[in-house]
Amino acid sequence: MKIRRATSNDAPSLCGILNEIIQIGGTTALETPLSEAELDEHYISGPEFIICFIAEVHEGEVHGFQTLVRNNNLPPGWADIGTFTRRQPLIPGVGTALFEPMKIAARGHGLSAINATIRADNIGGLRYYEKLGFKTYDVIKDVPLKDGTPVDRVCKVYHIT
Repeated sequence: MKIRRATSNDAPSLCGILNEIIQIGGTTALETPLSEAELDEHYISGPEFIICFIAEVHEGEVHGFQTLVRNNNLPPGWADIGTFTRRQPLIPGVGTALFEPMKIAARGHGLSAINATIRADNIGGLRYYEKLGFKTYDVIKDVPLKDGTPVDRVCKVYHIT
């Protein structure tokens, strides 16, 4: 598996992965599909963007991406992480492979911590971040989905050492 930095040219592939996850539902807080331009602005090149890595199993065959973005609601030195992997075919280990270079990049950007905010009903996402060493530090209760259904958000932190 090859891990590399994403560029704006990757926006169509990343958008396909993310929008498929949104369409399936139940794992991401995002509920409305993004255009390629919106994805590029938020996750690859916009003002809140810090870094984005993609995982390719074969050259040009993107199976997942992980991104760090600034969030003014977090303490100084913290950034938000997002991890998105292709659902079909599902390739185990993509998310884990992305996190190693992400930790190095976060340190290089002077970050002290990485925040992951996960829907409480996303059991796989909670397990993934716990396996990486993230620890729960807060729970935001009853955040409504578009249809009004309240779902807690679990906030986890990984301290950069």
